Amino acid sequence: MFELYGHLLSRKIILGTTLGAGLFFMVVGVIFWGGFNTAMEATNTLEFCISCHEMEENVYQEYTKTIHYTNRAGVRATCSDCHVPDPWVHKVVRKIQASNEVLHKLLGTIDTPEKFNEKRLTLAKNVWRTMKETDSRECRNCHDFTTMNPKNQKARARKQHLNAMKAGNTCIDCHKGIAHSKIHDKLTEEELEAMEQPNPDHIHDIAPQWSAFEEGKTEATEMTTAPAETANLPAPVTAETAAPVAAAPAASSGSGDWSGVAARTVTVFYPGQSSMEWILGRDHSGKRAFNSGDRCFDCHEEELVDLGNKIITGGKTAKVGNEQENMEPTLIPGKRGSFPVQVQASHDNENMYLRFSWADSEHTPAPFVEGGKMDPANKVKLAIMFATDDVEYADRAGCWGTCHADLRSMPFAPDQATIAGSPAASLNSADGITKYIGESRSEINLKTRKGALGGWDKLKDAGEIKAELDAGHYMDIIRYKAGDKTTENGHVFADRTLNDGMGVEFTAALNNGTWTVEVTRKLASDKPGDISFDMGTVYNFGFAIHDDYTTARYHHVSLGYKLGFDNEEAEINVIKK
Repeated sequence: MFELYGHLLSRKIILGTTLGAGLFFMVVGVIFWGGFNTAMEATNTLEFCISCHEMEENVYQEYTKTIHYTNRAGVRATCSDCHVPDPWVHKVVRKIQASNEVLHKLLGTIDTPEKFNEKRLTLAKNVWRTMKETDSRECRNCHDFTTMNPKNQKARARKQHLNAMKAGNTCIDCHKGIAHSKIHDKLTEEELEAMEQPNPDHIHDIAPQWSAFEEGKTEATEMTTAPAETANLPAPVTAETAAPVAAAPAASSGSGDWSGVAARTVTVFYPGQSSMEWILGRDHSGKRAFNSGDRCFDCHEEELVDLGNKIITGGKTAKVGNEQENMEPTLIPGKRGSFPVQVQASHDNENMYLRFSWADSEHTPAPFVEGGKMDPANKVKLAIMFATDDVEYADRAGCWGTCHADLRSMPFAPDQATIAGSPAASLNSADGITKYIGESRSEINLKTRKGALGGWDKLKDAGEIKAELDAGHYMDIIRYKAGDKTTENGHVFADRTLNDGMGVEFTAALNNGTWTVEVTRKLASDKPGDISFDMGTVYNFGFAIHDDYTTARYHHVSLGYKLGFDNEEAEINVIKK
């Protein structure tokens, strides 16, 4: 028997190697491989990663405060999950690269928090660059478009993910700082833009569960056909509570009976200092989606209550100049962050009728104004804007396109002495720069490194302005002041121009804690700055409510909505009566 085994083991197989030698080296290889793999996996543990104080005292402390460390599902992503590739070849390459980190450990390059923070941006750039090149490979070990359930995501996340699949953006484009302290705000605007450019090689096929959302078949806010005069309106929305209020009174204007007109609930919210420059700037995570054509409505309609509450309490920040500040630095204690408004619309081929109903609020005095009331004569003002798609950004932002960072009460507002020495002195600027649209300016600055944001002093010349106005590039605005019962009709172009209320009628009433404002507006008009409505066209529509005696930016605003006539696909459907 032993002779037989000896004969087999001494038998030559490949290149003169005996079977016995082959088996020996195979066993040695298995032992080596097992030891090598065990050692490799040992260096992938959280305990190993934080065994040096450079990691334990810095990034580990930040990581323990994030959702990757502790979450409702109890699934923890450790250092290696994000920083070590899963495929074996890439893993070995990463381990070889890590030898450089061992060298710097020995040299003491980042052996103190101070040294680490000096190198933090450089270290982060290295990680971001690698993740960008690999299409965020390590992120996709846990997160992948094909396994996501878009129904469980907020509208904003759904839109961003769909855009990423189509354009070739990757996880790290949006999710920098997800597990460590924020550092990407130290990048220049040019660096950030270059880093977040889509890569066509990273375009993904649209998974089946995304197809309905890709086609725009998302669940819209429901319209109700319940009679407005018998439906209870929600109370002012706060972070703490909500309660029913009295019903709105029956209609008595030329619009007739409103009971058969569907009412859409539109949430108006407090915007703070969020201007068009902010929307188009680096601090807005939805900038890329907006520039690609997505509407503010698409991403934010479902979260306006939360947004309003964050802004009104100083919980949402934005970059102002070189500093990160609250989106609303001048707080009004107790002011509501948002509230729902019931909007109804009808027409009779001659007039359009609009009806707005919302809950009144208790007075919350503004601490920065003597007496607490900015406009003591008017507890409520309602402003409504209409525009065609010919106006830049109107199709996506509605009347938000008129709001800029250099308007009065905004962070880059010029003082009166500065205005007086500029071409803008010819505008309606006695109380500061008022609303304007981009078509009236030769340039609008979006980058803080170039100075004040906005374009208040960059007026186009008279000939260019006339050409823009002749092309219909303006926003039609009507406004009502409930205190002194003033009706105003005008437009927004180089400034906000408000004249008499010709062609418009308002009525307003406060009954049982509910405001009801009704509007009658001629469909056809030959007045400059007015839109003549066509039954087959869809228009951009938005409104703002100055409640509780407020002025300037201290109002509540809607997102931009689509208004159409006898058009069930329009968000505000003006039905024939």
